[in-house]
Amino acid sequence: MSDNKREEIQKEAEANLHKLIKAINEKPDNYEAYYELSSLLIKLQNFTQAEELLMKALGMFADTNKKAKDLLTYGLGNVYYSAGEYEKAIKQFTEVKDKELKTDSYIMMAQSYIAKSDYKRALVFLLTAKDYRKQDPEINQMLGESLLALGDFKQSAEFYDQILNYDPNNGKANFDRGLVAMVLGEHYANYFSKAEKYDKDNYDRKQSRIQDIEKLMKDKQDKES
Repeated sequence: MSDNKREEIQKEAEANLHKLIKAINEKPDNYEAYYELSSLLIKLQNFTQAEELLMKALGMFADTNKKAKDLLTYGLGNVYYSAGEYEKAIKQFTEVKDKELKTDSYIMMAQSYIAKSDYKRALVFLLTAKDYRKQDPEINQMLGESLLALGDFKQSAEFYDQILNYDPNNGKANFDRGLVAMVLGEHYANYFSKAEKYDKDNYDRKQSRIQDIEKLMKDKQDKES
């Protein structure tokens, strides 16, 4: 990212910051403005300020407005997740009761467990979330990644295929499906070709995973010979 682009984003963020602060000052009972401001602070990586803001807002709304409590609790979970405090994040997401936010909370709990490399627990929440959003590519991607990490390659392939049926040019899904194809002895070149074409950053970043799979396959062949 160029310095000019970074400066432009910073100025836009600061302008939005001032707008949200003004909105809260003019209408302090607007709980959604607190949530939006916390989201912006997360983007700016001001995690301490975001936490303080949401704790203050929860003190104002938690006893009188259930919808506000759930949104602000969800926001607090996002703060902790973004700060890498996954156990604290999971605790907050667990407390969300609102039906509209519940599925998002399941997804965030799964992401927290994935960040902790606890893929089995992540699967529990992902499968629950999938009951509500059958074809959500984000959920299918995480299901594929978790199963891939656990070595369940055939089932992992099923979830990547679901993504690619709806979005054949999804670079991230093509890359991971290519890894699975390598392990399963399927043709994989086309997957990696699309992965490089449609998401080169992801493709370049994960080159070591191809090498890991190649080493895994070679070790397996050596043991069998």
